[in-house]
Amino acid sequence: MANRSLNTANLLTLLRNQTPRFYELAEVVGQWVWIQFEQKQPSQVTRALAELGFHWNRTRQAWQHPCGVPRDVAASVDPRQKHGCYFAADLKAA
Repeated sequence: MANRSLNTANLLTLLRNQTPRFYELAEVVGQWVWIQFEQKQPSQVTRALAELGFHWNRTRQAWQHPCGVPRDVAASVDPRQKHGCYFAADLKAA
């Protein structure tokens, strides 16, 4: 799927322009983008995330997009601590 190879900046631009609701929830963890919901989402939401290149991580309970930087092995520590994180919507538009 082509969207899985989008880099972080291009994915965030796509989310901001096409799915602002997802953009508001987008957390950048290292180079990846994670989206988490408080409750289970309807199938049309999960389908849209999958079409954007996200996959579900059951362990972290998050939709994750590798932004062209896939991992073969699960991280042994919380990637937020190792790589840092921020919410994209918290940044001021340049």
